[in-house]
Amino acid sequence: MSGFDLTPITRSQLLRRAAVAAAATAVGGTSAPYAFAGPLRYTRRWLAGDLSIVQWSHVIPAYNTWFRTWAREWGDANDVEVTVDFEPYTELPALAAAEVKRQRGHDVFGFLSPPAQYEDQVMDHRAIVEQVEKQVGPYGEIGRRSTYNPKTKRYFGVSDYYVPAPLIWRHDLWNDLGHSPATWEHVRDAAETLKAAGHPLGIGQASEPDSNTALVSLLMCFGAFMQDESGALAIDSEQTVEAVRFLADVQARGGENAVYAWNATSNNQFVLSGKGSLAMNAVSLIRRADDLALPFARELWIWPIPGGPGGRLSQGQYTAVYSVWKFARNRDAARRFVADVCLAASKAAPASRFFNYPSFPGAYPLTDIYKAAAADTTAPRGKYSILTTVASQYTRNLGYPGYANAAVQETLDRYLVPRMFAQVSQGAMSAEDSVHATAAQMKRIWARWRAAGKI
Repeated sequence: MSGFDLTPITRSQLLRRAAVAAAATAVGGTSAPYAFAGPLRYTRRWLAGDLSIVQWSHVIPAYNTWFRTWAREWGDANDVEVTVDFEPYTELPALAAAEVKRQRGHDVFGFLSPPAQYEDQVMDHRAIVEQVEKQVGPYGEIGRRSTYNPKTKRYFGVSDYYVPAPLIWRHDLWNDLGHSPATWEHVRDAAETLKAAGHPLGIGQASEPDSNTALVSLLMCFGAFMQDESGALAIDSEQTVEAVRFLADVQARGGENAVYAWNATSNNQFVLSGKGSLAMNAVSLIRRADDLALPFARELWIWPIPGGPGGRLSQGQYTAVYSVWKFARNRDAARRFVADVCLAASKAAPASRFFNYPSFPGAYPLTDIYKAAAADTTAPRGKYSILTTVASQYTRNLGYPGYANAAVQETLDRYLVPRMFAQVSQGAMSAEDSVHATAAQMKRIWARWRAAGKI
């Protein structure tokens, strides 16, 4: 297979790159923290009443604690009674659908992926975006491409943070083989030996969110995408066929057999049990290993996704988006609340233990994030600073190279990509047939949303 001539990278090289990237992408250097709104257009406007927010129960408990306190203080400062409901993220889609059907519910809905399908049910959030930009500078590309519809020229939400999905691997196990997962070809070469030693690879191919993230990222590394920059369907390509065939080979050599039935917690359990040698997941997995003081915790290393013929790119694990419903009862308070959450990134990101990365980079410059992550004393010291490299150089928005849209989201909600891979890995279809069949299903989805005027 051609294209795997990427130069392997060492941990020290990654740390140096993280420092350089932080300096290069900082907006205006070090800045003061922005905990509250400051001089937005709502200044001197008397807010009042009740404000209700719903969002996921964050996987990092410290973030939930911080947010409760912050929301209470915000309410006190703005004369607003704030109620925040924390829900498991797997229940948010059904709750959003129910609120839309009833045309009543929370004022602000916190999604974990771009809610493009609800564009007609939410206000245009342009004013909020512009006011945050006045404070801290431009909206980041991931946030903008995750909340803006170039067809309708509307913002269907505002993203306060996104979550990179790095490669997490057992350095001790790989080092014993004299390998590292620098490229997907290296992963394939090591797969059989790792599995024979009782430590298979874990790349999900099931109807669950982590599988979506891992497989869409793998596609991008092979130069395959769901859509092109204009939003036209692009899945039916030679690159997609190559990626699907490649993973089937890797799975046959050294994959975990249970990946076809994984659920939302399986990826974490696979690694934390000590069985897994490689997975793609948010950094919360390693944080959990550190908290549990697992004997191999220091051997869990963070790297960017392995390089492939199309480069080294990965989809973010999550993109947090706040949307204000058209039927919200307290829109004034909702607008200001969303703006202030975005401006509070310098408090929110550390509270999340650097699970969250700000969608408005100027709210917490990368130089500051790098310094804080590098100061983490968890052994080996500085391992979390590599996340700044993953976040700034290799993470892309859902729907890349186009914008997030309702067709992309429906495809992921229906788990068509994991099914496309699994049918081949399990021997039910050829790579060509599976890709063509999936493309036909996606074509119908794209046609429906194009007819609705959304793409």
